[in-house]
Amino acid sequence: MYQFKNEQFLPIDIRAAWTFFSSPKNLSLITPPEMEFKILTELDSEEIFEGMIIDYSVKPLFGILLHWQTEISQVQNQKFFTDKQTKGPYKVWEHTHTFTEVKDGVIMNDVVNYKLPFRFIGDAVNAVLVSKKIRDIFGYRKTFLEKYFKSNGKNIN
Repeated sequence: MYQFKNEQFLPIDIRAAWTFFSSPKNLSLITPPEMEFKILTELDSEEIFEGMIIDYSVKPLFGILLHWQTEISQVQNQKFFTDKQTKGPYKVWEHTHTFTEVKDGVIMNDVVNYKLPFRFIGDAVNAVLVSKKIRDIFGYRKTFLEKYFKSNGKNIN
């Protein structure tokens, strides 16, 4: 099992952070464009909820189109939520997003626990490709979020 951790300060209040990140529709905004991320599920709710199933198509590596399905397994309003892959390229994918209100903003922490299939082959693929790709995706998100919240004037009061 592998783990990726990321922390980012956002200059917004907890309500604004939760509203943005708990909306599945914003996932495409924070995913690198070359991955061609598309939500396939018709979303009746603006906000995630426990048990919510979301289907996506995405091109994570080499332009290969994959179907990915996640379930929102835990939600504590304005605190955290966890999504788990139910169908997709990983043997295990569990991503917990945590939000902590601090002076002048919010600290957002991401913890991704993942495991690739095919044991030793999966370990090699992770070492060569996957771990870097995950870092790159979160690097893109960090840059996007810094610009988005600054340019949209969503600074704390």
